[in-house]
Amino acid sequence: MSAHSQDEYFNLIDRLLKCPSGQEPEILDAQPDLLNADLVKALMQVAMMMSHQDNQDAAKFLIFMARQLSKELGLYPQVSPEQ
Repeated sequence: MSAHSQDEYFNLIDRLLKCPSGQEPEILDAQPDLLNADLVKALMQVAMMMSHQDNQDAAKFLIFMARQLSKELGLYPQVSPEQ
């Protein structure tokens, strides 16, 4: 991940944190070129930073976003219930 793309990911994360609830899909849809595994990594990095700064709500939100994006990108393991 280049420094330029890292800045783009962090700017996108900043917009997600500041947007009104429910507008996240619109923000993500406007940047389809950034929806990839590197964004998931950036979301987790910022979530860890937020957690260390005692901003648990933001950290939980970013982890949720990372998980949802991972599922949509096929990066999240699918565990089938045991029968």
